[in-house]
Amino acid sequence: MHVDVTTTAGAVVAVAVLVAVLVFAVVRPLGLPEVVGALPAAVLVIALGLVPWHDALDEARTLGPTVGFLAAILVLAELAREDGVFAWAGGVMARASRGSPRRLLGAVFVVASVTTAVLSLDATVVLLTPVVLATATRIGARARPGVYASTHLANTASTLLPVSNLTNLLAFGASGLTFAGFAGLMALPWLATVAVEYGVFRWWFRGDLATPVHPVPDDDAAPAPRFALVVLAATLVGFAVVEPFGVAPAWVAAAGALVLVAPRFVRAPRREATTVVRAANVPFLVFVLALGVVVLAVRNGPVGDGVAHLVPARADLLGLLAAAGLAAVLANLLNNLPATLVLVPLTAHSPGLLLAVLLGVNIGPNLTYVGSLATLLWRQVLHAHDHTPSAGRFVRLGLATVPACLVVGVAALWVGLRVTGR
Repeated sequence: MHVDVTTTAGAVVAVAVLVAVLVFAVVRPLGLPEVVGALPAAVLVIALGLVPWHDALDEARTLGPTVGFLAAILVLAELAREDGVFAWAGGVMARASRGSPRRLLGAVFVVASVTTAVLSLDATVVLLTPVVLATATRIGARARPGVYASTHLANTASTLLPVSNLTNLLAFGASGLTFAGFAGLMALPWLATVAVEYGVFRWWFRGDLATPVHPVPDDDAAPAPRFALVVLAATLVGFAVVEPFGVAPAWVAAAGALVLVAPRFVRAPRREATTVVRAANVPFLVFVLALGVVVLAVRNGPVGDGVAHLVPARADLLGLLAAAGLAAVLANLLNNLPATLVLVPLTAHSPGLLLAVLLGVNIGPNLTYVGSLATLLWRQVLHAHDHTPSAGRFVRLGLATVPACLVVGVAALWVGLRVTGR
């Protein structure tokens, strides 16, 4: 059976398959990984002729470096956790609070924003959220402000570096920007949107932040894992230093992970090899590749053509706002990974529009649970720690932050583009 992707019937089938993949990823029946739904779906769209097999291979090759980096950064983050980086960060946040929930929230914002920028949003959601919960419990504070800050900053604070989010990596290669150029243009939007989030959180959770908490004595402090911190800092510098020489970020992250694991691998090779393989999360990597093939069927049909007509032609302020708004809407309808895969080829001609799209697909998911896989992971982490987030509160908080962050972030991006002449 062959289905023409350019027909209405082809579009309906392609969208139905994509929706089925996303529903499976959200629900995860019987706890099965996302790839169980995505891989057969990718095979199906190829078998039906919606995506020629050579196009599927080209898409996999295009996504390969991005998926390679994702594997390396996941391993690096897990090794940093095992070396005590996140436990140390929890102690820093506890001491910084000095008996004030407001100061604790400020510390969470700083640590979560830096963690997201350097180690990606998955590290913030999966590794830092439990630390935030434990820190709040340790000093007698209400956990809700910090817990919601973890997921909001995993999304909003993931705009700074190409390595902060899988969506950024997908767009970085098409942007024509250097690592430093990308970071330079996104620095002001990053600072501005994190500041908006902080202002809204201070007001939204004012009741939770009103009760004094117990200061933590300095003698309770976990020692700083200096070696791991130095390796992380060197890795971050390495991203920018080697990029002009054509070295992919994946190799830098892999080198950082290798330096961290090498001393332990000598002592326990089998255990550390298992840790690396588990942390790399191979099923999720295959899911990303399969999702790219499924999205290709949607992108190459009438739906992709319709979205293309909505993409603004100019990167002026209104055009940037329109691009970010369109990206945010698609992220909440399709999830931000498919939205990025659809929009990047349509905006690759303009770095300004492409970066505005990233603001939309990264910040927009704070509006609904389905907007990003990181938010879904956040829910799983909370359930595993006997905390049940409120869907209504999540949406209401998103309505208070997302529109304001998008407007402020886009305005800051526009200023940066004007200053640099892009």
